[in-house]
Amino acid sequence: LLLGVLLWAPWWALHGAPLTELSGDQDFQLFLQRNLEFTRKIRGDVAALQRVLCDTFQLCKEEELLLVRQELDIAQALLEQCHRRTFQAETCFSQIRAGLRIYHGSLATIRDLLPGHAGLVETLQLDMANLSSNIQQQMEDLGLATVTYPTENQDPLPTFSSRFHHHVSGFFILANFQRFLETAYRALRHLASL
Repeated sequence: LLLGVLLWAPWWALHGAPLTELSGDQDFQLFLQRNLEFTRKIRGDVAALQRVLCDTFQLCKEEELLLVRQELDIAQALLEQCHRRTFQAETCFSQIRAGLRIYHGSLATIRDLLPGHAGLVETLQLDMANLSSNIQQQMEDLGLATVTYPTENQDPLPTFSSRFHHHVSGFFILANFQRFLETAYRALRHLASL
C-alpha cells in the first residue's frame, strides 16, 4: 500500500502543477500576486468614487438608471477572452490593457463631475497606467505579443444633453469599470491558481 501511495503521489502533484507556458518560475507568480493586490486597490478607489457620486448626486442604484443609459454613449471594455473556456493569457492580458486605456480616458468625466476628488481620480489613473505597464512588461518577459499605445493625450470631454445625463454617465463609467476590474481580478486569480 505504501509503495502504491509513493508511486501515485508524483502524478497527483503534477495534476495541480501550473502550465509551463504561463508559470514555472517564481517571477510570474510574484507578478500575479503583486498585481492582484494592485487590482484590489484600484477596485477600492473606484468604489470610493462610486460612494462619493452616490452621496453627491443620489445616483446609487443602477436599475433606476437603465432607461437613461440607453440614451448615452458610454464606452464599455469587454473581457470575454478572460472568462472563456479557451482561456489564453495573451489575449486576456491584451484585453485588460485595452480596457484600462479606455477607462483611463473615461475618468476625465469623473474628474469633471467631482472636482473636489480630482486627486483621487489622478491617483487612480496613475495606478491604472502602472498596472497596464506591469502587464505589458510581463507579456514581454513571457515572449507574448504586445501592443504599444501612444502616450496619453487629453481628449476633449464628451458633451451631454443635460447635467443629469452627465451625472448618469459618470455613474455608468464607474459601474462598468468596477465590473471590468472584477473580471480582470478573477482572471489574474485564475492564473495564480494554475
